[in-house]
Amino acid sequence: MIKKILLFVLALTITSCASKKDVLYYQDIKNSGQSTIQFIPNEVQINDILYINISSLILESAEPFNVDKRYTNLSNIQTLKVQGYLVSKEGEIVFPILGNIKVAGKSTEEVQKIIADMLSNKGYLKDPIVSVRVINCKVTILGEVKAPGTYSFDEQNISLNQAIGYAGDLTINGIRKDVLLIRESNGTRTYTKLDLTSSSWFNSPYYYIKQNDVIIVNPNGAKVMNSGYLSNIGSVLGVLTFAATMYLLLKK
Repeated sequence: MIKKILLFVLALTITSCASKKDVLYYQDIKNSGQSTIQFIPNEVQINDILYINISSLILESAEPFNVDKRYTNLSNIQTLKVQGYLVSKEGEIVFPILGNIKVAGKSTEEVQKIIADMLSNKGYLKDPIVSVRVINCKVTILGEVKAPGTYSFDEQNISLNQAIGYAGDLTINGIRKDVLLIRESNGTRTYTKLDLTSSSWFNSPYYYIKQNDVIIVNPNGAKVMNSGYLSNIGSVLGVLTFAATMYLLLKK
């Protein structure tokens, strides 16, 4: 009986230890080398807020198409969000004079061209310059990271590595081989499992984060055990020691 208990304790200790294969990132990358970056522009989504600025050679002619700058503090992103263009559930924005414009599913560069063409073809402006940005980009990171939460970003694209960096990296209890990425696009929600110990997904559509992505890092067995009645290995050993002691006393 005592021998079985000792063997069980030894097995429990061994299985609780993490190896380098469980912890190190991108283990298949050599000491040197290079690969081609596949840039995939983000598409405008429903509930995105667009900041749109129109300019032309004659500044006064572009004023009717821009937000009234008298009430806009350009250093305050919240003000810009309030006065930006919210993409409706139909995937459209309502733009001054031009009316409804379909923008969902298109890149910001495509939206710029659509608006510029409409302004030119309808004779409102000659050679207009259109700037479009999504100003409410955010990513939510949950689970075994140091600082879970929702993070906003201003860049047009950030990588999954950058997003995890916002959350302070994975904890030692996070499973690197089982990171879930949830993505919504064009009315479809996709679920993708990523292995951060490998670089095989670097050239996939999941290397760059899209706005509203959700990243979930699952806990390993040790963390799951810690959340139960036996909160740590010390508790387990304590219980087993007590059981062995009671067995010896009763045997006498």
